[in-house]
Amino acid sequence: MYIQVDRVELISALKNQAKRHEGDEMQVFDAIWINVNLATMTDNGEPYGAIPNGALAVKEGRIAWLGPKAELPETDLLSTPLYDGKGQWLLPGLIDCHTHLVYAGSRANEFEMRLNGATYQQIAEAGGGIKSTVAATRAASHEDLFVLSKQRLNALLRQGVTTVEIKSGYGLDLETEQKILEVAAELDRTHPIDIQKTFLGAHALPLEYAGRPEDYMQLVVDQMLPQLHQLGLVDAIDVFCEGIGFSVEQSRLLFEKAKTLGLPVKAHAEQLSHLGGASLVAEFNGLSADHIEYLQEQDVLAMKAAGTVAVLLPGAFYFLRETKLPPFELLRKHQVPMAISTDLNPGTSPFCNLLLMLNMACTLFRFTPEEAIAGVTRHAAAALGKTDRGTLAVGLQADFGLYQISQPAELCYQFGVNTLTQLVKAGRDVNLRGLS
Repeated sequence: MYIQVDRVELISALKNQAKRHEGDEMQVFDAIWINVNLATMTDNGEPYGAIPNGALAVKEGRIAWLGPKAELPETDLLSTPLYDGKGQWLLPGLIDCHTHLVYAGSRANEFEMRLNGATYQQIAEAGGGIKSTVAATRAASHEDLFVLSKQRLNALLRQGVTTVEIKSGYGLDLETEQKILEVAAELDRTHPIDIQKTFLGAHALPLEYAGRPEDYMQLVVDQMLPQLHQLGLVDAIDVFCEGIGFSVEQSRLLFEKAKTLGLPVKAHAEQLSHLGGASLVAEFNGLSADHIEYLQEQDVLAMKAAGTVAVLLPGAFYFLRETKLPPFELLRKHQVPMAISTDLNPGTSPFCNLLLMLNMACTLFRFTPEEAIAGVTRHAAAALGKTDRGTLAVGLQADFGLYQISQPAELCYQFGVNTLTQLVKAGRDVNLRGLS
């Protein structure tokens, strides 16, 4: 369904077009948006890449034209669906580029235990921590995981999110890792949101391999990754390169295997200490290094040279009450792109709200609103290796949201009030009211 502009305005527009484009060939579009302020998030010399009082046309799922409304090419407005934005802001579809969205179970009990004074060791001894999520996810059926994950995706969709990365890593055995990635693949087929599937088998040591990280990494490299890749379930590789996870040397084995399979790499790196995981990602021309609170300048320089994106996760920083800020000034200085994501997971960032992350990025990480929005559009796309989205530009996928806001910074300024009035995915209107 679409909203036609006022009939008098439509006739006037047709007359003006005829005068302006007399002799020009009439263009054919599938739909047109007018009376919108475009935040293209491109480098056009204006904040947010803004085009006030603009228009945008789509054809075959892609952006076919955009610019000032006064320059809209001649087209058959009478037979083309025409949306009236009524002065609202139109932004690229948001991208959540780091989530662990497919999991079962809750760790609210651990949250309460911690607030009542329990230590990490006490929680672990009581069966908590990542092993509780692994146990719940192993026990969950494919259908249960799909239903839980679809609910989370629906929540993101209602905020204007059109692309999400989903990591595995709560199985830590071949059967469950495959189940998680199969659920992600099914969501990609059936849900409006596009899904990027990332294999994170090297997330933690399963209980069966306690004290044997080398043996487990060999299992991941020699058996799990090749079989999952053969099934078409892997778009990228991730690893938790940390003192409590896997060493740089162990992570290198995984990256070398990924390279032979033609798969891009990324890493959870420098979150709790400085090991050099981010530089390792850069060495393999990886997509992103994520968390990176303990990143150092040599890592930043390596990331810049490799085109590796820095993914900052303010939700985890907030939830864990961290005090070590990521080196955002160093990243700015060396012009390393900074993406923002929810890190949606049950243990350290149980937040299914990308708009909340915009506010946290500004308040906790000192981002400007323009930097924060770039972090969930243009730079988030780069963190996933997606060159066909993240900005509003001719030829890119027509993913965008229309927001009833006075300026783009309003998306970062407040949360809890949903200002999204229309969402378009691949040129088609998404029925947000019909979600189930």
